[in-house]
Amino acid sequence: MDTLTIVLLVVAVVVIAVFVALYFVGKKLQQRQEDSEEQMKAAAQTVSMLVIDKKMMKLKEANLPKIVLDQTPKYMRGSKVPIVKAKIGPKIMSLICDAKVFEVIPVKKEVKAVLSGIYIMDVRGLRSGLDTKKEKQGFFKRITGKFKKEK
Repeated sequence: MDTLTIVLLVVAVVVIAVFVALYFVGKKLQQRQEDSEEQMKAAAQTVSMLVIDKKMMKLKEANLPKIVLDQTPKYMRGSKVPIVKAKIGPKIMSLICDAKVFEVIPVKKEVKAVLSGIYIMDVRGLRSGLDTKKEKQGFFKRITGKFKKEK
């Protein structure tokens, strides 16, 4: 056998080994995420709160408890996360929010939220439904949207 085929076989074996390792690591991480999600749902409670402000902020600047910063990995402390400042009863708290829920939360309105610790998992309107306004679309987006609907 010539050297080119040997090199190609070695590279193919290494690539296959990497894919197999990634498959098992991904499977393990997915199982861990599902377990933590179940624990969060078990500890969830419904609370009515007045949303004061919402921003994408770094964890260091969000006025979260010190234990939260200690438990997050160092490389994640500088990343921006959705933070909601809300008044729950007499206390004003900074809460971390799910990315999907962050877009729906209205500012300066009272909502009913499902909390698990300091994490907002779901939001419903307290007195009326949440306003889900559509963004104003440009001319080309409207035209392409019409063509997609016709197909």
